[in-house]
Amino acid sequence: MKRIILTSILLLCAVAPTLAQRMGVWGVAFYNLENLFDYEDDPNNKGDDEYLPTGPYKWTQEKYQQKLNNMARVIGDLARPTCPGGPAVIGISEVENERVVRDLVNTSPAKEMNLKYVHYDSPDRRGIDVALIYNPRLFRYTKSSTHPLTIPDNPNFKTRDQLLVEGTMAGEHVCILVNHWPSRYGGAKSSPLREAAAALSKHIADSVRTANPSAKVIIMGDLNDDPKDASVAKVLGATRHKKDTPADGYFNATWGLYDKGIGTLCYQDSWCLYDQQILSANLLGKPANGLSYWKTEVFNRDYLVTPDGKKKGYPFRAFNGNIWQNGYSDHFPTITYYVKQLK
Repeated sequence: MKRIILTSILLLCAVAPTLAQRMGVWGVAFYNLENLFDYEDDPNNKGDDEYLPTGPYKWTQEKYQQKLNNMARVIGDLARPTCPGGPAVIGISEVENERVVRDLVNTSPAKEMNLKYVHYDSPDRRGIDVALIYNPRLFRYTKSSTHPLTIPDNPNFKTRDQLLVEGTMAGEHVCILVNHWPSRYGGAKSSPLREAAAALSKHIADSVRTANPSAKVIIMGDLNDDPKDASVAKVLGATRHKKDTPADGYFNATWGLYDKGIGTLCYQDSWCLYDQQILSANLLGKPANGLSYWKTEVFNRDYLVTPDGKKKGYPFRAFNGNIWQNGYSDHFPTITYYVKQLK
């Protein structure tokens, strides 16, 4: 597999600090695109009624194209300059259907990256799904599967499926689980739904690792909870510190940013970090021994930030209420970086 090598940054070898070693660097991103709908009515999806030319947002072909342009700009900038070729994979959420994902990867500057994608329709009541975009030069796709969340005592509950994509990155078996857990609508009463989603994520990830103990798993998504919340910290068992992560456990690579007050979305002037990346413990080794976690970033470039007004400093959204302001999303993306010593 062709690997992009970061030649402008030299990472010091842990064994011999004075000896610079060449490292390959791979980026993994997640981005909630906030309501990427097309402008045509799907009679089987009542959730798209707001995003039609006749809806409250007056969602036209022109606005749809501008939204695509904005999202493609972000995708083209993610992980650069650390990764000159951009991320190996990008998990995305709040996409209406395959068409919008296809249109996105065919919009410049994302188009020039020659990205591929994996998408399945979900039964979500709003008609939104998750998907995975990947660079085939950096991530070689093997297979994928979709996993619905069912609530036994609420059989009519519908939400986004969890998407598992397996492939090869840096010559190793890497599995990406893309999530968009149930919303916080209803307050504390909604927490059991996200705890059920966490239990499903853990089951999927554990099953992958049981089948192949060398598989490296990255759980990502808009979890609609913070790292400290029960769904993430207790049910999934994602740890705060690497040293506390058992061999069969998971490390929350975004918790440290949350502790510093860095978030991915802002609610009532308080930052939340719902867009998380959680790693299997075998990604916490030394780069000389294989693909290894390096660092995490919330991608909050100036153009993604509301410049003025009551929401100054918040993520810059496409709409302010029903007023089009040609922004991006109510979430910032997250990126984790991985290194491996090149032989």
